[in-house]
Amino acid sequence: MLMRILQCVPNFSEGRDPDFLREMRGVLARFPVKVLAVSMNKDHNRTDATFLGAPEAVEAAAMAVASRALELIDIRTHRGSHPRMGAVDVVPFVPLRGMTMAEAVEIARRFGRAFAEKHQVPVFFYEEACTTEARRSLADIRRGEYEGMRRKLQDPAWTVDAGPQ
Repeated sequence: MLMRILQCVPNFSEGRDPDFLREMRGVLARFPVKVLAVSMNKDHNRTDATFLGAPEAVEAAAMAVASRALELIDIRTHRGSHPRMGAVDVVPFVPLRGMTMAEAVEIARRFGRAFAEKHQVPVFFYEEACTTEARRSLADIRRGEYEGMRRKLQDPAWTVDAGPQ
């Protein structure tokens, strides 16, 4: 039987604190996933992680690392050159082996709903997981960034996919 492999590449709005990088690596080390990279970019002020493994392990690791990042980052004081929507900017899931994109989309949506419920934050689905073609583009979703979120959420066209409006 072919082993199913899912990849996750979450991006966090913190790229200058080496303790944050160590914390993200430590959280991921608690899960049976292969961590390919956890790296910071000071100019963009963001950290990207790349890990893969069995879908259930990847989903659990993504929840743990994104939850910890949310606890550590104060997005209200964040400054960087990369567009961002929140402390946890994106959490994409990519099917690598033995999985379909439809399965990855199902996991992305389940993760998004659970993360939104757990932390009471708004979540938008994008690209393959989008719920409306008007919000397929990540660039469109990021437009206005975090600072414009309050205004965006007042627009009926921007009803969140999960979490509080």
